[in-house]
Amino acid sequence: MIQAVFSNPLRPKYGVATIPFPIPRDQYAHCMELLEALEIGDAVKTDCKVEEIDSFYTVLKRMEMLTVNVEELNYLAKRLESFDDGEAAQFQAMAHKLELFKLKDFINLTFCCQQTTVITDFSDLAAIGRDHYMNLHGGSARVDELEALDGEETARQLIENGNGTITPYGVAYDNGIKLEQVYDGQFFPCYYYEPNASALALTSKAEPEDTEHITWLFLPMAQEEIDRALLRAGITDPPEIRLRLVESHLPDEVDVLLDMEQESLADLNALAQVADTLSTDDLKKLGAVVAMAKPETAAQIKRLAENLELFDFAPDAHTPEEYGKYMIQQSGYFDYDENLDGFYDYEGYAQQRMSEEDGMFTDRGYIAYKGYYSMEEVMNGSQSGCMEMGGMT
Repeated sequence: MIQAVFSNPLRPKYGVATIPFPIPRDQYAHCMELLEALEIGDAVKTDCKVEEIDSFYTVLKRMEMLTVNVEELNYLAKRLESFDDGEAAQFQAMAHKLELFKLKDFINLTFCCQQTTVITDFSDLAAIGRDHYMNLHGGSARVDELEALDGEETARQLIENGNGTITPYGVAYDNGIKLEQVYDGQFFPCYYYEPNASALALTSKAEPEDTEHITWLFLPMAQEEIDRALLRAGITDPPEIRLRLVESHLPDEVDVLLDMEQESLADLNALAQVADTLSTDDLKKLGAVVAMAKPETAAQIKRLAENLELFDFAPDAHTPEEYGKYMIQQSGYFDYDENLDGFYDYEGYAQQRMSEEDGMFTDRGYIAYKGYYSMEEVMNGSQSGCMEMGGMT
């Protein structure tokens, strides 16, 4: 999305560092090290001089030779990465029309530029009219409204009113938008950039519970990024943190167990890192495992997630017959012949297995533990993860 070349404005002889934005999670620590070597890249201060910017968003080149805050540029890049071609034209045209230079203003523009109309092609007046109508109505409209709309006439009225501003990105009509301060310069607005992330609202206990001063974390994150987010929030002592889980892709069985007043941010991030590697099927299995093992902390849930191979899982099996049918038809243990389906004793086979194993039915299906060690030892990390022979995957 963006490549920025930074230097230290006070010590230009230190050289430069080239940083990609948005900064990939696995490169975040390295990028911060590059900036630290130049004695820049503070989490809060505006200390990075932009020597050069290379981006599809050429309007951002007006920041060259200015100093910026690296976290603000990273947030802006995340916002811009989600824009389609129309939104990109709206953002660039309005940034040019409003003569914006500061990152704070660029960020705030991403939240309102969609209200504007930017014409890049005058060949289809009907389409221009429809787009303009939708821009005036929050980006959407009912089908019957659009069918009744005279798009060409709407476009002509827009063009003939003479309020358009010619920019390198199209003719911009601001439609009376105001650049509201959605971003206050310290606390970034909530924005779901990472897919399948667990969203945490972090606030200081020195603030009231309904404070608007929220630091949003989307786990898993690089530890360095979490540390810098706390610095931006002005929190230096972990006990000062108040956590609230807002969104999660973890199984419901996990979410209801997590006590945000007791959990540490480090343990929650470690759990999210492990969960991020699991497939959809593994996450369903984890839900069943948690229902069976009844862990009490994020650290215990993480160890269970790391040892899913110690459990057999028959998804959607809620009766002995369904369990037996899963085992015979889908587990891969047997050469199932559908022509002999009426001769299989699914329930009898399941009852025999269930009498020999430590298992139970859950809302997600049948789960059985196959490890040598007790589940308590697995959850507390006091075992080697050995597994009995013969368990199914």
